[in-house]
Amino acid sequence: MINEKINILLAEDEPALGLIVKESLETRGYEVNHCHNGIEAYQSFEQQTPDIAVLDVMMPELDGFSLAKKIRTVNEQMPIIFLTAKSQTEDVLEGFHVGGNDYLKKPFSMEELIVRIKNLLSRQQTQQTAASYELGKYNFNFPQQKLSFSTENPVKLTHREAHLLYHLIQKKNQVLDRTFILKKLWGNDDFFSGRSMDVFISKLRKKLSRDSQIEIINVRGYGYKLIAP
Repeated sequence: MINEKINILLAEDEPALGLIVKESLETRGYEVNHCHNGIEAYQSFEQQTPDIAVLDVMMPELDGFSLAKKIRTVNEQMPIIFLTAKSQTEDVLEGFHVGGNDYLKKPFSMEELIVRIKNLLSRQQTQQTAASYELGKYNFNFPQQKLSFSTENPVKLTHREAHLLYHLIQKKNQVLDRTFILKKLWGNDDFFSGRSMDVFISKLRKKLSRDSQIEIINVRGYGYKLIAP
């Protein structure tokens, strides 16, 4: 991340403020995708995979808290900062409850926002260094969502692929409960979500197929088991 341009998702419905924040961050070398409502911001999140999100709380279409909840269903690590005119204790607590990492009250200085962005990214970088797993001949960096075979360059996993593999590793050589993982990553355990998860399992099998000691097996009626040394 040190040598790459940091991508920031900015969701702010006030055009003037959004433009000021966007331009101020870009002059400091950040890449900023400015969205004007929550739905547009979530679509951008799915397409761009930002490094950090700065979300206004009061937005049309989808408010900042609801947007953060949706983001957290597929990405538990990305730092989220809320911007808000609200300052009551219950509002601050709600922000942290839905997955926010920091809370900045309007009006704010750009320098303060930048310091908070840097602090959160630095903290995440420290966590990423420690969150690496050896899986046979593979190395899996969960926060960075990267899977590498032997000494080859890593491949980027999607959010759900990374989270699914993470939970399989946590239960390595044990059964990962199908209902639990469906509700955790898909939000429900209906037929269509189940079919979707089967597709993701197939994708992971293919990406792990180069090590014959690794296998993801179906445990009928229960879930999946990651067999690995």
